[in-house]
Amino acid sequence: MSKFIFVTGGVVSSLGKGIAAGALGLILKECGLTVRNQKLDPYLNVDPGTMSPSQHGEVFVTDDGTEADLDLGHYERFTGVPANKYSNFTAGSIYFDVLSKERRGDYLGRTVQIVPHITDYLKQCILSLESDDVDVVISEIGGTVGDIEGLFFLETLRQIAFEKGRENVMFLHVTLIPHLNSSDEIKTKPTQHSVQKLREVGISPDVLVCRTVRHLDDQVKSKISLFCNVPVEAVIEEKDVERSIYEVPFVFLEQNLDKFITNRLNLKYKKPKLVEWKKLIKSLDHVNKHVKIGIIGKYIDLNDSYKSIIESLQHAALANKSSVEIDIVPSEDMENETKRKVLKEYDGILVPGGFGDRGVEGKLESVRFAREKKIPFLGICLGMQCATIEFARNVCKLSDANSTEFNPKTEHPVISLLEEQKKVVNLGGTMRLGAYPCSIQKGSKASEAYNSLNISERHRHRYEFNDEFHELFVKKGMVFSGYSPDKNLIEIIELKDHPWFIGCQFHPEFKSRPIAPHPLFKSFIKASIKNSSNVSSKKKFVNKVKNKKSKK
Repeated sequence: MSKFIFVTGGVVSSLGKGIAAGALGLILKECGLTVRNQKLDPYLNVDPGTMSPSQHGEVFVTDDGTEADLDLGHYERFTGVPANKYSNFTAGSIYFDVLSKERRGDYLGRTVQIVPHITDYLKQCILSLESDDVDVVISEIGGTVGDIEGLFFLETLRQIAFEKGRENVMFLHVTLIPHLNSSDEIKTKPTQHSVQKLREVGISPDVLVCRTVRHLDDQVKSKISLFCNVPVEAVIEEKDVERSIYEVPFVFLEQNLDKFITNRLNLKYKKPKLVEWKKLIKSLDHVNKHVKIGIIGKYIDLNDSYKSIIESLQHAALANKSSVEIDIVPSEDMENETKRKVLKEYDGILVPGGFGDRGVEGKLESVRFAREKKIPFLGICLGMQCATIEFARNVCKLSDANSTEFNPKTEHPVISLLEEQKKVVNLGGTMRLGAYPCSIQKGSKASEAYNSLNISERHRHRYEFNDEFHELFVKKGMVFSGYSPDKNLIEIIELKDHPWFIGCQFHPEFKSRPIAPHPLFKSFIKASIKNSSNVSSKKKFVNKVKNKKSKK
């Protein structure tokens, strides 16, 4: 029988439940247990695929083509276990499926209610990861305890705990312990109220992970323990880590959270060694280079819009014994020649994915700058498409070249809608999604980066390079170094006369791991370091992400 750990959050949102759940998954995996992570989101969207990244952060894509919450990226990066369609459910998907069954008449005339029909269906979703091969399922519930839309989620958790037995289920509550500067006091009352809200629905937490900017002394921990009815050893301090989120597992281990959980759930315990992770953290003290990267993006209101890209750059920088400074630059600003001068600051330029024509001209100008100034360039999805449009306009002299996404009437549609997309009506979950194989040309920069001629990468797009322009592009110096196995789709482009210029139709950021950086990012950072004028030794690890949003 699988054991279950339910991760909830209280007091405020954005406390890092996903990081805590991922770090916990890593620890238990290193204890010799088989672990699966899962995210349950209370919003009514069926999935985040149609949501703006500025609203909810990036859309993470799994191998099987599931458009999922960005926390699945944390789970995969920590545990190395690929997520799938059973790893993310939303309130919208639950209601949609139940109401679809009602419309078909599956309930045979019965009144359909939140309890038991919605809760029973959610229960099936949670238990879908249960198997003889899985020791622990860690399910994170999005939102904050007390949110009205999350009530049926909590009721379902209560029922599972009742049916499975409390010896097989535990609740971990991530909460905030604020510090008041004016009185220099740590306040536990918000956490007490948060736990009280859980008790009102029949849930008593077993562990409290306390986010804090100040150390919690024994007196504070004892107070939390007493008023929240949690053993003092289960009051876990989680201060903000100074350098990397990948230090969080060690914060938990220092407080013996691994032993508490395995004892509480009667699981076999093996001391986690985390050998590769210790090397990773140790490497933070041995960076001797620094590189500055500009991400030319359109979703600038939330850094989480490019979460996996940012993480991938940081993984690759460490692999190159370098620190990295990342600026998220508004692509619309790059349409202005004066503002475009900021591009001179960067050792490498990255143009990420996106949808819609807003800011595209700024992306095209950024690509042109990187191409003409010989600055290392990585274009991802839309970024690759922008690279082909810019090349068509300024090298092939097709002045009106465009994507049919932005100009359906262009005379030179170098990017066009995939054939199978032409009959698609609904936007949700209908793109070319998930992992597809790619064949790489021998002797290309891509083959040098991957050290392989056959790869598999995750996709999320509707538009592709129009092969009618293949011959012209090759004649003008573009290299098509990656294809689908049937040669019908272009997956990777390069430039012959450039130190490092690669565009890929897929999303390599989804497969980068802290201890296994993605080859393209690793090679991109290496080229950017070579291009950098700042290669002096750094005594301290520097890891900055800035939003360069214009001040009005």
